[in-house]
Amino acid sequence: MANPAAIDLGDVSVRLGSVQALSGIELTILRGERVAVIGPSGAGKSTLIGLMNGTVPATSGRVHTLGCDYRRASARQLRATQRRVGTIHQRFDLVEQLRTVHNVNAGRLGAWPFWKAALSLVLPRDLKDVHAALDRVGIGGKLNERTGDLSGGEQQRVAIARVLVQQPAMILADEPVASLDPARGLEIINLLLDLSAEENATLVASLHDVEMALGRFDRVIGLRAGRIVFDRPAQQLNEGDVAELYAFEQDLRQEA
Repeated sequence: MANPAAIDLGDVSVRLGSVQALSGIELTILRGERVAVIGPSGAGKSTLIGLMNGTVPATSGRVHTLGCDYRRASARQLRATQRRVGTIHQRFDLVEQLRTVHNVNAGRLGAWPFWKAALSLVLPRDLKDVHAALDRVGIGGKLNERTGDLSGGEQQRVAIARVLVQQPAMILADEPVASLDPARGLEIINLLLDLSAEENATLVASLHDVEMALGRFDRVIGLRAGRIVFDRPAQQLNEGDVAELYAFEQDLRQEA
């Protein structure tokens, strides 16, 4: 197969306690595609990202990521696949007390034995690769700075550099710019798009910024109440599609 699926979900449902987070999800994303997921708060966007990286188990259905059947894979197979998936979270998940080099090297922890990871906290390893990753995200001079002293945009770039050292086949970004101002957010999205193109890596990003999703991504998935409302090329969507997706939120604002 010339371009096999990076993500293949068939009739997937996820129940978290008493909450039906996702229902009847049918989704195929090819390798190298760049896809945005939009929808109102509570639509299930973060759950969908967790499903793709294997941190959220499906209650039912077929879940294949990079050819791995998550529901049947052994623990070893699951870890091997997860090492090929880089995830960027809204809160960055950085240790602010540590230097930037250590936070970037955290992207290798899944592939390193314990002794190597522990030793790297004293004598940072693979400095050439870490510095190259920081250069690519535009903060090569921040290698030895305390991460907590960096700006929000710089911290997000550290989180992206951490993913780069994984050399992932797929990048998942869960609301990666929600805590940034619009200008810095656009910079980060453009950076993710450029890096995924350079690496030929699949990129899936959940976003609150509809304009950014429609303007920068090739394909947009609309999620509402745990179900896919639409899945189309961005240029085929119109204002009516988006208005319908967010109709309930708009009704609540009017009532308030």
